[in-house]
Amino acid sequence: MKARIITIGDEILIGQIVDTNSAWLATELHQLGIAIERIVSIADTREAIHDALNAVDDSIALVILTGGLGPTKDDITKAALGDWFNSGWRTDAMVLERVAEHFAIRGLPMPEVNRGQAEVPDNCEVLFNAHGSAPGMWFEKNGSVFISMPGVPFEMKSIFTDHAIPRIRTRIQKLPIIHRTIMTQGIGESSLMEIIGDWEENLRNSGLKLAYLPSVGSVRLRVSGFGNDEPALQRQIDQEVGNVLPLISKYAFGFDDEALESVIGKLLKTQGKTLSTAESCTGGYISHMLTSIPGSSAYFNGGAVTYSNQAKMEVLGVDEASLETYGAVSETVAIQMAEGARRIFHTDFAIATTGIAGPDGGTEEKPVGTVWIGISGPSGSFAQRFRMGDHRERNIRKSAMQGLQMVRKEILKEKGISLLEALH
Repeated sequence: MKARIITIGDEILIGQIVDTNSAWLATELHQLGIAIERIVSIADTREAIHDALNAVDDSIALVILTGGLGPTKDDITKAALGDWFNSGWRTDAMVLERVAEHFAIRGLPMPEVNRGQAEVPDNCEVLFNAHGSAPGMWFEKNGSVFISMPGVPFEMKSIFTDHAIPRIRTRIQKLPIIHRTIMTQGIGESSLMEIIGDWEENLRNSGLKLAYLPSVGSVRLRVSGFGNDEPALQRQIDQEVGNVLPLISKYAFGFDDEALESVIGKLLKTQGKTLSTAESCTGGYISHMLTSIPGSSAYFNGGAVTYSNQAKMEVLGVDEASLETYGAVSETVAIQMAEGARRIFHTDFAIATTGIAGPDGGTEEKPVGTVWIGISGPSGSFAQRFRMGDHRERNIRKSAMQGLQMVRKEILKEKGISLLEALH
């Protein structure tokens, strides 16, 4: 079964917003075993919408459109669809009630223009929008399904998950698809490919597929397989994942898009240990990652953002002589920062970052991207230097990920758990 995604809106074409809807929809459809034939973005005009729909041939069983369903005059997707499907119009009572409720709970009168959102083509099935006033719509024509949804991401996701997917499942026949994703940190995809090259060749010969999915500070390895015998396919994938883990246990930290901060949170909670941070170049980003996990107060005691040398001395107790002799971006200072955080927050472990995030501030001795990460724990303190690159935002993210991976390994080491054992 093939699908096409069409996103509608001038704001996408001029780069005012990033089209995240297509990426999310593609992932969901792939999980359903539906192949994406094409993703296109078009202007919010009747002509562009009709041209895009006219370009759909018989090989495309599913077309998903997002955007252009608001109440204002520039949102003309619904009218264009009504024309293309040769529809009459009706007022949907449930949608009208939802629109009225949307304003009533805010104590506002409903503008007349919003009443029009309850007007829908009479040959569509309404897909209820629990989070907004514009409904989704399901059309069928010439054996193909056309689904139109609002462009607001959280509205679109709710409609698609709650209403579209159950209907799609009743219409499609597919081979089961099974994925297993290995999360890695601290190595690039090309270096990773060198390490697992022989294993990857054997994997390919077995009929399974491998995808490298890099992001800032991490690379996901996704093993996929299609087949009628799901239990056998699952066993095959599990076996291949087990074969590769010993090769990459130094870098792997979890599975199936599990966040590193979540992995560390579970580990700390299980071990009954606590963590704190002392951040300079990462500006509190590590603390943000840790506290984004519900229940993190059980193991994260606190953090200090000490950007200036004065703050490093007064808050963390960094020695002034060390700052003068070695500079803020140094092994000695990174260690003292970690030890200071561990002391003032009374934690078992602490992470410290100090570096030159960029784009300026570098020297020949310490170029932009130079970062020292310090770790302090029951077994002692140490620091390691990294060269992260010349892009400020990526340097912050990569430094945070590296610091979390380092403390994860230290926690495991303290409990006598090997990196490979931690993955089972």
